[in-house]
Amino acid sequence: MPQGQVSVTPTDGLTTRQRRNRPLLVVHTGVMKGKSTAAFGMALRGWNQGWSIGVFQFVKSAKWKVGEEEAFRALGEVHERTGQGGPVEWHKMGSGWSWSRKAGTETDHAADAAEGWAEIRRRIETEAHRVYVLDEFTYPLKWGWIDVDEVVDVLVDRPGQQHVIITGRDAPPALVEAADLVMETTKVKHPMDAGQKGQRGIEW
Repeated sequence: MPQGQVSVTPTDGLTTRQRRNRPLLVVHTGVMKGKSTAAFGMALRGWNQGWSIGVFQFVKSAKWKVGEEEAFRALGEVHERTGQGGPVEWHKMGSGWSWSRKAGTETDHAADAAEGWAEIRRRIETEAHRVYVLDEFTYPLKWGWIDVDEVVDVLVDRPGQQHVIITGRDAPPALVEAADLVMETTKVKHPMDAGQKGQRGIEW
């Protein structure tokens, strides 16, 4: 799309403004780092527009201090104090919705993940947020803990102006097909290839 110009003009009956502002289903997949980072960057732009942001993490440990979480919680407080930006909610493992690397059977974890998805579905149906980041949501889909077809149906038919961004490796083909924007990260080089472990301020 050179200089922001589209290569095709669809015959969908929408005006340019309607097409430009339609809600997007976005998938960030692939083997390299940066999927979640890119999703949070999009959510940051949404916050700046005054949109409600809902982040739901499905695999990262509840005890892991994620830098983006601290930043977005601070932005939520800024909104509460000043009205600047939009409201922010951040939910992760161990908060009662999603699977965590903790004691319990696979059945327990699957039930927790399904409960998390049910809550997200309720929020989508009531248009609770303008932007949803479903971080590492591809994994419970891949493991069969959440039905892919149900997720696709809910996301495709979601009401209003709700953007949904899903991250994680091995995104199911049906989800990729339904998405409006799909990014796949590919590794060229990584410091871990040279034996370097994760670094503060870079990985978290």
